[in-house]
Amino acid sequence: MKFNIAERSRMHRLPPYVFAEVNALKMEKRWAGEDIIDLGMGNPDLAAPKHIIDKLVEAARKKHNHRYSASKGITRLREGIAEWYKRGYDVDIDPEREAVVTIGAKEGLSHLVLVLISPGDVVFAPNPTYPIHPYSAIIAGGDVRSVPIGPDRNFLEDLQTAVKQTWPRPKLLIISFPHNPTTTVVDLDFFYKIVEFAKENKMMVIHDLAYADLTFDGYKAPSFLQVPEAREVGVEFFSMSKSYSMAGWRVGFCVGNPEMVAGLTRIKSYLDYGVFQPIQIAATVALKGDQSCVSEIVSTYQSRRDILVDGLNRLGWHTEKPKGTMFVWAHIPEQFRHMGSVKFSKYLIEEGKVAVSPGLGFGEYGDEYVRFALVENELRTKQAIRGMRRALQKSQSEIKKVRTG
Repeated sequence: MKFNIAERSRMHRLPPYVFAEVNALKMEKRWAGEDIIDLGMGNPDLAAPKHIIDKLVEAARKKHNHRYSASKGITRLREGIAEWYKRGYDVDIDPEREAVVTIGAKEGLSHLVLVLISPGDVVFAPNPTYPIHPYSAIIAGGDVRSVPIGPDRNFLEDLQTAVKQTWPRPKLLIISFPHNPTTTVVDLDFFYKIVEFAKENKMMVIHDLAYADLTFDGYKAPSFLQVPEAREVGVEFFSMSKSYSMAGWRVGFCVGNPEMVAGLTRIKSYLDYGVFQPIQIAATVALKGDQSCVSEIVSTYQSRRDILVDGLNRLGWHTEKPKGTMFVWAHIPEQFRHMGSVKFSKYLIEEGKVAVSPGLGFGEYGDEYVRFALVENELRTKQAIRGMRRALQKSQSEIKKVRTG
């Protein structure tokens, strides 16, 4: 029996997975024995710091830690979250009312949107952006309005324009700074204006602070909650994936507005029994312990950033060094721009043996860009630059012969 699940559910509202074409070509080449350097998916290659792993192992040896945990998160971890905010941002968090542990930021954000949004509600999200931000609203039955973001845009002005052009009035704004994929960064004054905007328009705000620590050249990313009135309108998510290289561990948290936190806590009580308790114990050690490991991880990403961007610029592919995230957002060279990001990404695999993420996968306004993830060591990054040199030096007549789909 054929059920046509995609056509009979809200899944039909999800767009085709743009990255699939590029991933399929990458795997085809690898199966054929070719060495493809993958700078596409933002999947950290660094190991979690030793003291965090040691605590995980120690906790996993205790049989009582293998029982169901609390979906809200263990008390000591929520206390560690409060300490982390106080130490990093001088923000006071009530660990009982204003914090909930999540199975990574992606799970928490998606389920919170499911709590907040009813069918037909309007959600604002940047475009291009991390796909789960707009798609979480679509899955919840909401309608997404895209707000352009990028080097030639004023996001706050575009927000004001979007409000004037939207009916029904928007209910939720989902943002993330430092921003994936555009690497846009903001100062604290920006968040003051976001809070003012949200209060004027009676909107809730979700801020995803996934790249809080991955900042460079003296820049420090502010927290949305540093604005005194921020928790009146919204919450902030953080993931342990990048700062502590714990991506596969799936642990993060949501803090801020007590009602929104309570809503997420309640739905999670129906959906899960919380993160594996040894992981929560290790995450507590990560947040409360020596933070020099974070500095070392950031230093590694900065070195990779410098090698990649300097290399691209030597090739004549002018690219700015981002001040945040683990990505480089690069405008496709003019002579290749007509291809669009998907065909150009496939071209780099064919001719440069390098996989990147096509900007179209993050929204239609990203189609003139590709995203590099800083997930290969320095030697492999240099090898990628040599491969891209070969690809970029091909003549137009040679380019036309390349299979780009």
